[in-house]
Amino acid sequence: MLSGLDDDAATYSINEDLAIVQTLDFITPVVDDPYSFGAIAAANAISDIYAMGAKPIFALNIVSFPIKTMPMETLGAILAGGAAKAAEAGFTIVGGHSVDDASPKYGLSVTGLVHPQKLIRKSGALVGDALILTKPLGTGILAAGIDSGIMGDEVEASLTAVMLELNLKAAQVMQSFPVHACTDVSGFGLLGHLSEMLNPDLSVMLDYDRLPILPQVWDILKYGGVSSGTHSNARYLGDQVQWEEKITLLEQMVLFDAQTSGGLLMAVPAEVANSLISELTQAKTLAANIIGYIVKRKDFPIKVQRGLGNGTRFSYPNSSTY
Repeated sequence: MLSGLDDDAATYSINEDLAIVQTLDFITPVVDDPYSFGAIAAANAISDIYAMGAKPIFALNIVSFPIKTMPMETLGAILAGGAAKAAEAGFTIVGGHSVDDASPKYGLSVTGLVHPQKLIRKSGALVGDALILTKPLGTGILAAGIDSGIMGDEVEASLTAVMLELNLKAAQVMQSFPVHACTDVSGFGLLGHLSEMLNPDLSVMLDYDRLPILPQVWDILKYGGVSSGTHSNARYLGDQVQWEEKITLLEQMVLFDAQTSGGLLMAVPAEVANSLISELTQAKTLAANIIGYIVKRKDFPIKVQRGLGNGTRFSYPNSSTY
């Protein structure tokens, strides 16, 4: 065994050149369209494989469905969406298991392969590393806004497009760089998953102005459109974060927002960060932002400020001054 409970997926070494990577994830519906829901759930599950630097090779369905109250055509559309997203990622769903349940749930158990020396762990970030995020934040807030009727079809289309996007392109790009650590941003929000990357000797400085955020979140937040999962994240992580005073409570909630099918969060040596950003931009990932950097442990594990970046490229400060 190479990794397990402390990583995004379990890995098992077959020999010195090959390891199996295994993950499982399933979710409740986040959009109304069943085909899109199936595809989003699949994209969400595959991301753990990409975060580990592995290539998915096959998957099994995990399905809960209320067969007495919903038409079987809906289930067929969910499974078709999952199969299509798997095909886009270059593998096949070869079976699975279903149960009769009160509400629909869907996801995948995904198997991947990686060379043991190319495995990327959730831990491993070093002092001086830059942090890169490859998708915008706010999917949980948009979903809450749609559920509550605050926002309509146009916002749902924007939300769906973000969650449908595979992290495949970002994963392919990072294979060419010395990535020290990586995870995918999902239900624990940006700050929750970032905290998992930090060991007791490390802190992180985040630049709020560098965060990619879906623009519709601000209209939804004004009306209280925040999920229960986001509130839970804020309660759990609140004492780990030091905020610059001018960052409002509503702005803070975006960093706690429980994401579905979020982007990859990478820790890379600062000297290669801008080159990695350039290649992510050429690959047309949804975001390619350096959002902060790793420093020696301070009073708080996470500090969020404004204005650490400089222009379109990241101006890397002397970490010893923070």
